[in-house]
Amino acid sequence: MRVGIMSFAHIHAEDYLRHLLTSKGVELVGISDADRHRGREVESLYGVRWFARHQDLLSQGLDGVVVCSENARRCPLVEMAAEAGAHVLCEKPIEVTLEAAEAMQKACLRSGVRFMTAFYMRFEPSIARVKKLVGRGELGELYAVNGINHSENPKEHRAWFAQRDLAGGGAIMDHTVHLVDLLRWYMNAEVTEVYAEVGNLFDRGEVDVDTAGLVTLTFDNGVFASIDCSWSRPANYPRWGHLKMELFGERGAVSVDGFAQSLTVYDRSAPRPVSWHGWGADPTKLLIEEFIASVREERDPAITWRDGYEALRVALACYASAEHGLPVKLV
Repeated sequence: MRVGIMSFAHIHAEDYLRHLLTSKGVELVGISDADRHRGREVESLYGVRWFARHQDLLSQGLDGVVVCSENARRCPLVEMAAEAGAHVLCEKPIEVTLEAAEAMQKACLRSGVRFMTAFYMRFEPSIARVKKLVGRGELGELYAVNGINHSENPKEHRAWFAQRDLAGGGAIMDHTVHLVDLLRWYMNAEVTEVYAEVGNLFDRGEVDVDTAGLVTLTFDNGVFASIDCSWSRPANYPRWGHLKMELFGERGAVSVDGFAQSLTVYDRSAPRPVSWHGWGADPTKLLIEEFIASVREERDPAITWRDGYEALRVALACYASAEHGLPVKLV
């Protein structure tokens, strides 16, 4: 199976590359990136061929691609990949407008290729275990969910995350989508109403995107959920971020931390003198395995375009709610 990575702009691209290089029966043909510095650096570090033009990578006869560009540049790459007959694994959020997201789907349907959204947290074992617990009805009827998805500001690693024209927004766009996807998956339910408070509390005056957000959601099954999706972690925090949920039902409650399995490391010479190194399962590896399996088995992936689209729809509704100071209904 021949696979390529289109753009190395996203901070997750390196993880995808490492797993593709070690995936059995997979040949990572190369990466394509118009940024010469990024391309040469990847080529030097990993010995992977760099293509300055996406078309040149796609001309190598690929079975699949991973799209890791800036948020606002994903639709053209997906369209190019689909036209070349390559199945797509696309970073989240899949785009920054619903129109662009819909164009992606049309391109994939037209060419008969499959589209997978990179919601890797579905593959984290503790997150998946709660899915089974909810499905078996062990909590009874669900009443409410409290969720957080925090990190430091990713602009320290990729400046474009804090550029509105490339990212489409800040913390809301970056982090709301993960928890929305997990809650839709847990409950097989859709969001019907969104209310959001959005601001810039942590990089005031330095960036023109939101760094803090508190979102409340109502689902069509009556469940009420809240999400704190802020870039609130300082650069010296022991770990990049958090993803946690508390679910409350008629028979009990459960709390889950997607990154709890970690070892505390003290190192004076390191950029972070105290750090938490994860030792649990690697959900990104499991995401890549699912994408590869879906292509080989000629079936739909576990996470589809629709999942990416619905999560984006909620994120955009958050911005509309914050702008007008009112709840926004999704129908």
